[in-house]
Amino acid sequence: MATYTAFLSHARIAAGSLAAVAERCKMLLDSDPGATPIIYDDSTGRPVDIDYRGTVHDVLARLPGSDPVTKRGPGRPKLGVVAREVTLLPRHWEWLASQPGGASVALRRLVEVASRDGAPADRVRQAREAVDRVMLALAGDLPGYEEASRAFHRLEAERFEALTQEWPEDVRDYVRALASRAVGEG
Repeated sequence: MATYTAFLSHARIAAGSLAAVAERCKMLLDSDPGATPIIYDDSTGRPVDIDYRGTVHDVLARLPGSDPVTKRGPGRPKLGVVAREVTLLPRHWEWLASQPGGASVALRRLVEVASRDGAPADRVRQAREAVDRVMLALAGDLPGYEEASRAFHRLEAERFEALTQEWPEDVRDYVRALASRAVGEG
């Protein structure tokens, strides 16, 4: 299950499902319209854009993935297949056309094999990128940020812990938790 964490400056204000975190942020904004909470996707470190207009119900109804009605395009919609453009050289198209089931079946098979074989390395890369994004966003202006970032990438756990020790508690604990997950993936 995807998890999210919201911060207001250096203070963690909520963590959990996107709905729970967005609801908490909406309540905060209702009581303090000048607040600027930011929700981070814990798996990617990317901020999540939320439209806070209207009621809590309105906000929750607009969350990504909450709209069951999606526009259907070409492909096999019942299977979730979506048509997109792929650009290849003529020799690639010739090879794909000669494969059993045609180009689409061959491409899906190649993608499945590549995603399965590359999954462990992809998870490590994505977890490290999440740490980078969050650490820059929340701690980029804090003392020791650059050295902490270097220590993280060099896998110098003790140095990383020491360099982040004086950071605001919520930032420090969140970055350390993401970092320990990223190192645990590797």
